[in-house]
Formats: sequence, structure tokens, C-alpha cells
Amino acid sequence: MDFNVKKIVKDAGAAISRVVQYTEEKLGTSEKTELDAHFENLWNRADITKTCTEKIVRDTEAILVPNPGNRIEDFIFDKIEKKRPSRLSNLEYLGLDMIEAGNEFGPGTAYGSALIKVGLCQQKLGQTDRDFIGSAGLCYTQPLQKFLDGEMKTIIKEKNLLEVKRLDLDACKNRVRKARSLLGTQTAERDLRIAQSEFDRQAEITKLLLEGIGSSHAAHLRCLYQFVETQAKFYSQCKTIMTELQQELSSSMKPGPVVRVNSEDIELSASNNPSNTSSSFKPVAIIPADDLNITTL
Repeated sequence: MDFNVKKIVKDAGAAISRVVQYTEEKLGTSEKTELDAHFENLWNRADITKTCTEKIVRDTEAILVPNPGNRIEDFIFDKIEKKRPSRLSNLEYLGLDMIEAGNEFGPGTAYGSALIKVGLCQQKLGQTDRDFIGSAGLCYTQPLQKFLDGEMKTIIKEKNLLEVKRLDLDACKNRVRKARSLLGTQTAERDLRIAQSEFDRQAEITKLLLEGIGSSHAAHLRCLYQFVETQAKFYSQCKTIMTELQQELSSSMKPGPVVRVNSEDIELSASNNPSNTSSSFKPVAIIPADDLNITTL
């Protein structure tokens, strides 16, 4: 491998010069070129956008995938560009266990039949939830994460490069002030003109990127609208599923006879087998008739 010794020495000298300039600025012994107010406002807006977007993505993913272990697993699969593993939701696990219990108790019994119906409903809710997670990821979290991994990283990279150019510029200014000989002054001024040109060019590039944050906000707003529509559709589907379940359970319930005891209506349960009434008879305490006011409805 060929090494350009002059380039290596030049780069090392430039790095040392930046370190010296940065140290002097921190000690207050050297002046620092300040960026204009408009640029600073653009950078502050970009920095706030980055911080807030990271929080929104993190919180949204925590809602969509509550299990932190699953989130880490999905993150790894995304990084290696492989399909995320398909896993059952908690609702689907609950539905499976309810259906299994209903079959154990007997589909012909009231409790077993109800468990199976509710279990099937939980599975529908789980599938709806899984569809919502996929749709929300496509329309909201993925575009925001793509912005952070793409545009925002580019802005930060260019901003850091601008800081390097600024250090080079200020170091050249210091060399011009400290030059004593004519030759040294001419060399320092030439370096200063080059550094100033590179700094201005990099500042313009960074400024154009920062001004693009406004377009990113507009894109994120559209994503937010889509997320709200997806969420509204999800809750509407859940409500429909639960309403149908309530109606199905209500239609399968048979009301028993009602008696009134002390002005209070009491429904007599008909769930016990009438044939076992005599065998399951238990003595009860006899209450004087004067103490009760019973009316059969």
C-alpha cells in the first residue's frame, strides 16, 4: 500500500492546529467565528426535531410492541435486513387458552361454550392488533426512523464538517495575527483566503440541508394523519368485534324465574340440572313468614 507522506504530515498538522484552536477557545485566549442568527435558528430547529422525533419513535414502538425483548429482536433483524419473526400476541395466547379450557369443560356447557366464544373473539382482537402494528409501522414509525437514519445523519455530518472548517478558519486568522515576517504574512493570508472559501461553501451546504427540515415536518404531518386514521380504524374494528360478542353472549343466556324478596328482585339461576335438585337439597333456616314479603312474578 502506497502512503502519501506529505498528505499524512499535512493532515496531522491540521488536526493538531484544530486541537490547539479548540483549547484556546475554551480557555478564552482565542476568538471564535460566530455563525449568523438565522443559521443558529435553523440548527436549533433541526436539533429539536431530532430529539423530539427520537422520543416519538421510541414511545410509539413501546406502544406497538410493549415487550422490550421483542423490540430488541426486531431491531436486530432490521439491521441485518431480515424479516422480523412472526409471533402471537398476548390476546391470541389468551384466546387459545380460553378455547382449550372451553373444550375441557365441554362445549355443551354454558361456561365451556362461553369460553370458546370469548376465546375466538380474543383471537380476532389479536389479529386486528397485529394488523394495526404492521400498518402503524409502515405509515408512521418507519418513515420517521428513515428520516433519523438518513436526512438527520447527513445534517449532523455536514454540521460537524462545518465545525472543522471553522476551526481551520480561526486557526488561520490567529496565524495571520501572529505572523512577523513578510513571507509568513503572505503565506498565512493565502491560507486564510482558502480556509474562508471552504468555510463559506460548507456553511451554505449545511444551511440548505437545515432549511429542508421544513419539508420534513410537512412529510411527518402527513404520516401523523395516516397514523391517526389507522388507529381510529383499529379501535372501530375492536368495538365491532366486542359488540358482536356481547350480542352473541346475551342471546345465549336464558333468564331464570324471578322472585321478589323484601321489595328486591332476585333471579333464580337455572344453570343447575333440575334432575339433581332433590339430590342436592340442603336444609335451610326457616324464617317466619311475618319477616318476609315474597311475591312471585
